[in-house]
Amino acid sequence: MESGAADPGAGRFPFPYTPYRIQEQFMEALYAALEAGRVGIFESPTGTGKSLSLICGALAWLRDWEEKRRQEEEQLLALGQDAPSPQQGSADTAGQPDWVTAFVQRKEERDKVDRLKEEQIRRKKREERLEKIRQNVQLKYAAKRKRCEEDEAKRLLQLSKEALSQGAGEDALDQLDHNEEELIVAEYESDDEKKVVSGLEEDDDDDLEEEHVTKIYYCSRTHSQLSQFVREVQKSPFGKDTRLVSLGSRQNLCVNEEVRRLGALQLINDRCMEMQKNKHEKKSSEENGGKKRRVSHTVCPFYSFEQMQFLRDEVLVEVKDIEQLVSLGREAKACPYYGSRFAIPAAQLVVLPYQMLLHEPTRNAAGIKLKDQVVIIDEAHNLIDTITCIHSAEVSGSQLCCAHSQLSQYMERYRKRLKAKNLMYIKQILYLLEQFVAMLGGNVNQNPGCQAVSQTGTVLKSINDFLFQSQIDNINLFKVQRYCEKSLISRKLFGFVERYGGPASAVKTNKENQKVAGLQDFLLTLQQGSDKEGTPQSPPMEAEHEQLRAASPLMQIEGFLSALTNANQDGRVILNKQGTVAQSSLKFLLLNPAVHFAKVVEECRAVIIAGGTMQPVADFREQLLCCAGVDPARIVEFSCGHVIPPENILPIILCSGPSNQQLEFTYQTRDLPQMMDETGRILCNLCNVIPGGVVCFFPSYEYEKQVYGHWERTGLLSRLAARKKIFQEPKKANQVEQVLVEYAKCIKRCSQTGGQMTGALLLSVVGGKMSEGINFSDDLGRCVIMVGMPYPNIKSPELQEKMTWLDKTMPRAGGQAPSRVLIENLCMKAVNQSIGRAIRHQKDFASIVLLDHRYARPAIFNKLPQWIRERTQVKPAFGSAFAELRKFHRGKLDGL
Repeated sequence: MESGAADPGAGRFPFPYTPYRIQEQFMEALYAALEAGRVGIFESPTGTGKSLSLICGALAWLRDWEEKRRQEEEQLLALGQDAPSPQQGSADTAGQPDWVTAFVQRKEERDKVDRLKEEQIRRKKREERLEKIRQNVQLKYAAKRKRCEEDEAKRLLQLSKEALSQGAGEDALDQLDHNEEELIVAEYESDDEKKVVSGLEEDDDDDLEEEHVTKIYYCSRTHSQLSQFVREVQKSPFGKDTRLVSLGSRQNLCVNEEVRRLGALQLINDRCMEMQKNKHEKKSSEENGGKKRRVSHTVCPFYSFEQMQFLRDEVLVEVKDIEQLVSLGREAKACPYYGSRFAIPAAQLVVLPYQMLLHEPTRNAAGIKLKDQVVIIDEAHNLIDTITCIHSAEVSGSQLCCAHSQLSQYMERYRKRLKAKNLMYIKQILYLLEQFVAMLGGNVNQNPGCQAVSQTGTVLKSINDFLFQSQIDNINLFKVQRYCEKSLISRKLFGFVERYGGPASAVKTNKENQKVAGLQDFLLTLQQGSDKEGTPQSPPMEAEHEQLRAASPLMQIEGFLSALTNANQDGRVILNKQGTVAQSSLKFLLLNPAVHFAKVVEECRAVIIAGGTMQPVADFREQLLCCAGVDPARIVEFSCGHVIPPENILPIILCSGPSNQQLEFTYQTRDLPQMMDETGRILCNLCNVIPGGVVCFFPSYEYEKQVYGHWERTGLLSRLAARKKIFQEPKKANQVEQVLVEYAKCIKRCSQTGGQMTGALLLSVVGGKMSEGINFSDDLGRCVIMVGMPYPNIKSPELQEKMTWLDKTMPRAGGQAPSRVLIENLCMKAVNQSIGRAIRHQKDFASIVLLDHRYARPAIFNKLPQWIRERTQVKPAFGSAFAELRKFHRGKLDGL
């Protein structure tokens, strides 16, 4: 890696351009935190080049660390060559009492030297191999030609097999159809751990297993954010010679079209695992002379070790994002999902989504080893919520009944073919489902859509209480969970329902027809029941979840079973009883996210939690890090200002409106007509003097709808519409893009044509689609208005339980109860995310108007980001605020 020494004091870091001073400070602080093995909370506002600072600061440290290690190795190897032989050493010290200790020490030193020599040989081999690929393009063409020849040979072989099979006729003795064999769960040995390890870990990995080099794991929330980060690495001075690998889910990386078509992530995962199992079983049956029952096992054509090794090397030679990795996988006929995993040990920078790092089973399955490594978690403002969501689970009454029906019919059909252990576990799962439905006040043998719940409401229980009351405390949930995982029962069940659940399915006997018709009817009534009486408060589900829930409810239930294995004090089970059993649900709520984060901070050399808006940071420090057992002395905080000059931003806290109405949007006062009128008058006045786009955030969709309806009735809306075209944030995610495009077009058109219409007004919602990850730069967001304070609903049972838990387990901070601090922090985190949408680069300018006098209270005011707080003006009256805003925007227009 090129360019000058990265001495943190001097701040000399390779950078694609001359960095801002705050970027240098960020990189220096980051370098120091990595060197000292700290846990850092880093805040750098959007528009300050945070990604590049992270890349150049972290990779500069890694380059120096590797160089230091190389020098130490060389010294040790040099010393090892000069060391005396063990015979000489033991003879010299034979008469001394500590001669054994000395001998052991020398042996340890020799072993260390031998290990270093092996590592050095391995490293040289890897570097030579990658350099060869880098230099020799012919190798690629040779590999491609070989693949084409193999494909042609396979095609001809398949044609021959088909020709032979046409004359063979059907085997009349087969009781089940050839493809149906795949639906039967294989023989299961629960107690013999070695037997249930999949073939991949068992023997195929030996030649691919490498020593894990010191590396940086960088994770973010979405695949688009990760792709953006990889592009920044490609542009950086480290882009040419950093071994980077992008990891993703099978949904993003699978290149097998037959599997991709399944759509839902869980189905793709299970199908992939099954194909691997098939490959392993095929291999072992060949070794045993093929004495196994005839089974139609499909093997994935992309799961070829030779091709995946080729893909691994290609990944390490040149930085690639997910899209480039997928196209390379298609071209190389190699699986990008596994090919990228094989590249982890030798990689210097691993880029991956949150879930893969924060969920331990996923982390282990991917082959991620955190011991003595560096982890950087970006866009981490919602880290606590993310960990909570990953480890929480919910199942509805209709899913439980549906799973019970499917599994009962599956067991009946294949009872004679299932081994005793399989039957035992299937009966245990059926019993669990029965008891779960009983806890909701229902019966699994009746349609849940028609069963009314006698006592509606929400009840919270500790895990132990729930297990005792549902009478399942005598069942080993760990074993049931492992059975589900290893037997792929949910995948088999999905195949069974896919085959017999649809009206088009062809079946053989009258007896079967009755069974299958029963299943079809039941599924149909479930569907109709849930259509008629769908829960009004639940948000519209994504198509994937609809597909998954309708097709394979057992997959959802597996997640709930897994959640019940948490420690009793760390979570609660919520029984949510609605009108019918179908609408009711069981939910596991994780109260202590720190238990799942503890292993990350324990194992890693250093952990950096970074984001554009990390304020208030108390949550991270107390709820996450201190609860995870991190020594407060190990925690370091860094927050930098913004690159924009102070005169480019005007934040105002407005305490009253044009008619001197005090602005306080509490649940009691915000619905008053005079409050909604005053809000409308403020917007009308501001839209007269602010050019371009104005984004106005409301606390909820319901309140935004209520205010909009009120303005429509009073005529305020038409007054607003005379100055700005009005857009509303849609509830459906797939409509957001269209609204934003129209909003941007309108602003551009108005700026070009002039006239009375000066731009557009976008009515958005805090925590909605527009409040995170969307840039309202330049004319798209010349003013951001926040109506009221978006406090969470404290009547929510989940939030109440979390508050109670915090008050019991956390100390009071500054005289305030931890639950009160939580409520304020949740509110201000949401505010900071929303108002940070406007300023996106150095020359951008915008005003921010907070409509509520409570923002001026010191406890709230101090939770605003520092770079906004320093420039905020508190205006008790509307007149002076309006004059300030008019002056600011006129000055900026004149300067353009």
